Amino acid sequence: MKFDAKQLNEVAALMEQHGLTRVRISEEDGRKVELERTTTVAAPAPVATAAPVAVMEPAGAATPAPAAPAAEAAAPAADDGVTEVTAPMVGVFYAAPAPGAEPFVHVGSHVHEGDTLCVIEAMKLMNEVTAERDGEIVEICVEDGGLVEFGGCIMKIK
Repeated sequence: MKFDAKQLNEVAALMEQHGLTRVRISEEDGRKVELERTTTVAAPAPVATAAPVAVMEPAGAATPAPAAPAAEAAAPAADDGVTEVTAPMVGVFYAAPAPGAEPFVHVGSHVHEGDTLCVIEAMKLMNEVTAERDGEIVEICVEDGGLVEFGGCIMKIK
């Protein structure tokens, strides 16, 4: 596979925009692209679940490397005491540990630092998102089974 300078600059810009640290492109038995982002946050172990897994790989689509298990990324909102819980990775949001099970939290739930709030499935790995502080869940911004983007608001704690 041959790249010109314009293509390499586009790849470099995408890497920086998405916080990627490595890109591997190969052409064995078809086209394959691997993307990697490393993180330095400590994380809980992945949660085993019987949740259905949907994998969509359009022809020629990028295949990201497995994401490291992630802890919650919390971003303070305005001065109203609300903390946004943001997605530490791209993936599928699950409110419960298994289909039909009780969700980890509801609006109005009181949580303590370290409590599991949800799981995000990325590359068939279930990654817990935990509370960074004590508080009350005031809003859940994603529907169960919905896709989340890196840095997108999942829920709010006050």
